[in-house]
Amino acid sequence: MYKILVSDPISDYGLQQLTCAADMAVTKKTGLSEEELISIIGAYDGLLVRSHTKVTPAVLEAAARLKVIGRAGVGVDNIDLDAATTRGVVVLNAPNGNTVTTCEHTFAMMMALARHIPQAYSTTVAGAWDRKSFLGVELRGKILGVLGLGRIGVEVAKRAAAFGMIIVGFDPFLPEEKADELGIRLMASDEIMRIADFITVHTPLTSDTHHMIAKPQFSVMKRGMRVINCARGGIIDEAALLEALDEGIVAGAAFDVFEKEPPEPSHPFFTHPNIIVTPHLGASTIEAQENVAVAVSKQVIHCLHNEPFQHAVNMPAIPAELRNKLQPYYGLCEQLGKSLAQMTDGAVREVSIECSGGLADIDIAPLVPYALKGILSHHLGPEQINVVNALYRAKERGIQVKTSTSFMIQGMTDEITIRLKTTMEERWVTGTVLAGVGERLIRIGPYPVELKAEGYILLISQLDQPGIIGRVGMLLGESGVNIATMQVGRTEIGGSAVMILKVDKRVPGQVIDALSAVPAIKRVREISFD
Repeated sequence: MYKILVSDPISDYGLQQLTCAADMAVTKKTGLSEEELISIIGAYDGLLVRSHTKVTPAVLEAAARLKVIGRAGVGVDNIDLDAATTRGVVVLNAPNGNTVTTCEHTFAMMMALARHIPQAYSTTVAGAWDRKSFLGVELRGKILGVLGLGRIGVEVAKRAAAFGMIIVGFDPFLPEEKADELGIRLMASDEIMRIADFITVHTPLTSDTHHMIAKPQFSVMKRGMRVINCARGGIIDEAALLEALDEGIVAGAAFDVFEKEPPEPSHPFFTHPNIIVTPHLGASTIEAQENVAVAVSKQVIHCLHNEPFQHAVNMPAIPAELRNKLQPYYGLCEQLGKSLAQMTDGAVREVSIECSGGLADIDIAPLVPYALKGILSHHLGPEQINVVNALYRAKERGIQVKTSTSFMIQGMTDEITIRLKTTMEERWVTGTVLAGVGERLIRIGPYPVELKAEGYILLISQLDQPGIIGRVGMLLGESGVNIATMQVGRTEIGGSAVMILKVDKRVPGQVIDALSAVPAIKRVREISFD
């Protein structure tokens, strides 16, 4: 008999699969303090939580029998994943349960925005009969820009199509043929900013998507456009939005999320006449709460029965002997993948992992999720991708994954090369792990380098011409960016060349633009290993 503890309020309907299972004994005790949880957790095989219960290292230390933790929702910030992994406890979540709910909330916000419904309601119940002040617009025939075409973004696009909207979208992973099936025209985000009547964002919050809609984007938008954010606070620059509203560029905005939650009572969104706000209600429906409970209960049962399960968010188990051999290369593969994601353009289509030397005669499959995690987490956010779900996410996006081994090496032993093919280009990087030194990048494409995978690296592709190095150094120096190390390589005199600079801090965007404007420089990429 498996004993399951439910320590947060979770839908009883959603827990029926557990409570009705013949070999599951479910106990529901909510509102427990950490000390109270520690005192009882040792008797349980499974733990189901939402966001209130904090599963700390101390809790896990006391959980002698615990095999699985199920989070009825998406985020697992309240669970110490490292401690769970160390103790061999699988952590599961339910990432799909709120897809339709968040989609419908987005559409409700868009319709309310188009017809001024909250403002009209407030004046009507206050005693006014004011029809002239609330002239709205139809959705039919309007261009809807969807930034982020994952599960939620695709569902929004489907509903918009039913309303007769013209849908354009941006997503680095959605194949063009899939977009065609959905009636979505893929285009660059900058182009969407210029033509859309409505824009809705459905991306994770990452360094790339933080303030992806800010003052430069608002400056090129149609006057009278409208914007909706039911994804994550911080994707849209709130201060820049207020300016765009006051200047008449944006006719209205609807926000379910804020950069800081809960926002201060004095937040200017609360008093602006053309902004609709709700308190992060995207997943707040009866059905969504039941769906996440059903989903996580089902996976907990599979896990305890040693059956295949989905949506684990921590380390998969592999044989100890193989794990010991591969352990030094996990971080290297992730860093190689992360660097490739930042130096390539286009939608990812194929990832190849090639191992040589001492790695050629062992199973390298456990390295694949780490490489994919590095690649995908840059675009989708580290909270969305881990070493367990990376393969699933890659397959979901039609990304082919290949592995190969060879005893032949170019220089050092035990080299790993990761190749990334996109719709626009193919690039590759090679790395190794040096005893007593750690992870090193030893080639970027055909160019030999020697770099520690940490901090910030500036990768510059240019023509081999005199004065380029000096020009780069001057621009960085004028902006207060210190160069720690510099390496250069070329294929031939006067031909293609690269410059790899390790810098002490992130390079400002205007400096990247200035470097890119130098005629002999073809491309500038900053690579962050943080």
